[in-house]
Amino acid sequence: MAKCEVCFRHCELQEGDTGFCGARVCRGGVVTAANYGKVTSLALDPIEKKPLNRFHPGSTILSVGSYGCNLRCRFCQNSDISWSEEAFALAERAETVTPKELADTAAYYRDRGNIGVAFTYNEPLIGYEFVRDTAKLVHEMGMVNVMVTNGTAELSVLNELAPFIDAMNIDLKGFTERYYRDVAGGDLPMVKRFIEEAVKFCHVELTTLIIPGENDSEQEMEAISSWIADLKDKSGDPIGDEIPLHISRFFPRFHMTDREATDVGLIYRLADVARRRLCHVYTGNC
Repeated sequence: MAKCEVCFRHCELQEGDTGFCGARVCRGGVVTAANYGKVTSLALDPIEKKPLNRFHPGSTILSVGSYGCNLRCRFCQNSDISWSEEAFALAERAETVTPKELADTAAYYRDRGNIGVAFTYNEPLIGYEFVRDTAKLVHEMGMVNVMVTNGTAELSVLNELAPFIDAMNIDLKGFTERYYRDVAGGDLPMVKRFIEEAVKFCHVELTTLIIPGENDSEQEMEAISSWIADLKDKSGDPIGDEIPLHISRFFPRFHMTDREATDVGLIYRLADVARRRLCHVYTGNC
């Protein structure tokens, strides 16, 4: 039996078993990434779509996704390419791409404004080995690397990636352990630790999706923005008020089709609350 050390689940796997995420497997007594190089989605996107509003604005970035996720958000928008039965069936047909092939593809699109590679669509941290190996080559070609992530990983995983990642958008889905446990199937303390360390080595923007009746109070937004504002760089100096926060509107999806879309006025009110502590607050899906 082997234990996966990527996230809070610490799945214990017998030979041939697959972890909760659907993408890490025990082979030869070692837990490895079964999704290594398995590309299910590839697109040239505006950097603002990640969303990253204060990192090379106006540029495009080659966005790549695989399969697998270590959360089970009841509002998931990407289950069909991330962790559903359809996603795993798609993975069986997915092309296997080497890190060099992906880096070369990114370089090919430089003349269309591409600045590098964004690891996105599914959860990139559960396949961090491919991210690490590709990102190293992308850096050697003079381009940048971006991750769009739920931030649910041990700091040992973050340390593997730190030398090669230039920017992240990290979901801060809510600010109560109840919400993370019952709505996202995650672990808030792990995400907070991940964010606290990530801001010390790369550009970070955060995103909070506002779901009616779940994480939509002004009190919770005050708690989120205050915590962000107190974040510090590697020297211990406060930098949190400069970290961008994207506050996004929810639309009924997946297992939460019984909810109404978030009121636009509420999004604007919560953005005003966040602006009491933060300099860069953006509203999304409005």
